[in-house]
Amino acid sequence: MKANQLINSKSIYLQQHAHNPVEWHIWSKDALNKSKLENKPILVSIGYSACHWCHVMEKESFEDLEVAKLMNSHFICIKIDREERPDLDNIYMEAVQVMGLQGGWPLNVFLLPNQKPFYGGTYFSKDQWIKVLAGVARAFSQEYEELVKSADAYKQSIDRSVIDKYGLKNGNTAFLPENVRKMARQLIEGIDPVWGGMKRVPKFPMPVIWSFLLDMAILDDQKELGEQVCFTLEKMGMGGIYDHLGGGFCRYSVDGKWFVPHFEKMLYDNGQLLSLYSKAYQYSSNAIFKEKITETISWLLNEMCSPEMGFYASMDADSEGEEGKFYTWTYLELEERLGGDLDWFCQLYGIKKQGNWEPNVNLLFQTLPYKEVAENFGFTLDALQSKLTEVKQRLLTKRGLRIRPGLDDKIISGWNGWVIDGLCHAYLAIGDEEIRITALASGNFIWNHMVIENVLYRNYKDNEAYTPAFLEDYGAVIQCFISLYKISFDPLWVNRAELLTQKVMESFYDEEDGMFYFNDPKTEKLIAKKKEIFDNVIPSSNSVMARNLHQLGLYLYKDTYLAQAKSMLQLVSEMLMKEPDFLANWANFYLEQTVPTAEMVIVGKEASMHGLTLQKTYQPNTIVAAATETDKKLPILGGKVGEKSTFYVCFDKTCKQPVDTCEAAVQLLPKLPKTKQ
Repeated sequence: MKANQLINSKSIYLQQHAHNPVEWHIWSKDALNKSKLENKPILVSIGYSACHWCHVMEKESFEDLEVAKLMNSHFICIKIDREERPDLDNIYMEAVQVMGLQGGWPLNVFLLPNQKPFYGGTYFSKDQWIKVLAGVARAFSQEYEELVKSADAYKQSIDRSVIDKYGLKNGNTAFLPENVRKMARQLIEGIDPVWGGMKRVPKFPMPVIWSFLLDMAILDDQKELGEQVCFTLEKMGMGGIYDHLGGGFCRYSVDGKWFVPHFEKMLYDNGQLLSLYSKAYQYSSNAIFKEKITETISWLLNEMCSPEMGFYASMDADSEGEEGKFYTWTYLELEERLGGDLDWFCQLYGIKKQGNWEPNVNLLFQTLPYKEVAENFGFTLDALQSKLTEVKQRLLTKRGLRIRPGLDDKIISGWNGWVIDGLCHAYLAIGDEEIRITALASGNFIWNHMVIENVLYRNYKDNEAYTPAFLEDYGAVIQCFISLYKISFDPLWVNRAELLTQKVMESFYDEEDGMFYFNDPKTEKLIAKKKEIFDNVIPSSNSVMARNLHQLGLYLYKDTYLAQAKSMLQLVSEMLMKEPDFLANWANFYLEQTVPTAEMVIVGKEASMHGLTLQKTYQPNTIVAAATETDKKLPILGGKVGEKSTFYVCFDKTCKQPVDTCEAAVQLLPKLPKTKQ
């Protein structure tokens, strides 16, 4: 089959469609102009390489000659990798939802030649798709004026300002302890008491919710809440959503028990989960959390890391045309491989002769704690864990002979930001110097290869950075650069974060509401200028930037940043009270405004060592700076002196009496104020 235009793309997802009989185009001025010249509607089909149903629809419809003929005759067909162009995905996903349809991928949207959407949907079977194509082509030919009316209405809806759309209000109200406690209570009511996580199916990890609740538990001395967070992380880590052999988490479970995963592995949520499990390990010393940290890092380094120290985007759910085949086992396979270790392994992971998932197919799903299995078989805990390490290696070797799921090897700057941030937290939790070296090397890779003249790029492949970054990328990279400062105390990282922040202010800021656009409106003219407000599996880019501005404002003594961050939070605070489950990163920032943020500065010859020691215990809502007396390059360090190691704790523009030990400094950290009952 002759290749179409997608053959020249760097995207693996687009290349997968390069030999379809469909005459696919990339999103470009040429394709958009072709639609106008030929007076044909545009079909935009959006997906990503790890998407199972995207592959199904390709096989059923896009590889079919009959379907391709219909598509080529009546439409200008454009394929988009949502991971390369999240801005277009955001616009057309909202358009489908405005139409009253369920969103998801593959996303198929029909546009007028002016890019305005008039119809769409997600996955269609071949028969459904043929009917849709014929119906849309007929409507475009015979009912054009009606389509124009619909498209204008949809365009107007998706292009409304966030203030108008969500009823946001500027204000200057106080941030009150009772309000943030109310947000936490609302979230707690939604927790599944049996399996952890939220009471939803399918079940997503949602790291941002648990990060907020863990911080709340610590800053408000809510021991029971901390236990609930740890319970969820235990259940998730024991579940089938976690790869018990290779490490790393799948995107979600299709059931409410974390049992059957949707097997694709994405970089962005594994980075966030690495941060979350690291904080939880610091909080609880639960050994299972340390296991998930070390195994996930091992997966990242062994399977997801490029030679330049960037991390790849994702791994497919499918191999050999079957979802999950790479990860599952028959009883006979395990029996042949494990011998005398079979019985205890089967009890530990709920393995059954007839299969625990589908007929003759077993998922690894930890059903009992290690200690209980050890007691049942007369082992010490150490002996069981030693056996388990050896057995896992045996099975990994066997699994390594299988055909692997596809790897999407593009490097996305923002997703790397989440992983680097996770590595920074993991280093503080575990203290392994190799983790610190990896985090710094990855941060330098982004700066040296994906930032050109202080402009960040989203994608990197084949030694080339391409596609100017979106706010999502800037936010995550700025955040990880701040975290890299906290594990190195090299002011270079704060300075880099500041340079990228200045670019964000120049290119993404909207003076009308004080929020940031998702994409730079000056780079490309799209039908809507979108802003992200709601926190999802990836926190909203505006909430991430608000927290970045807050931290940088404290490090750099920039009151304009502090005021900007506070104003952004004020704008969403009323909505936050009603829907904290969709605004959990904002809720965490509300908590930081209520406590308030502690500025911890250490000076003296051993300042860096003490700065790292101080962070071995997780202290939320704290920024840390450290330097010798002759190396004060950040404004926060100004005026801080001491011949021996000295700890300064400041908040609300007031400093406590300097102390000379980590323990004494921690005692000065503020907590959430108590309220009268």
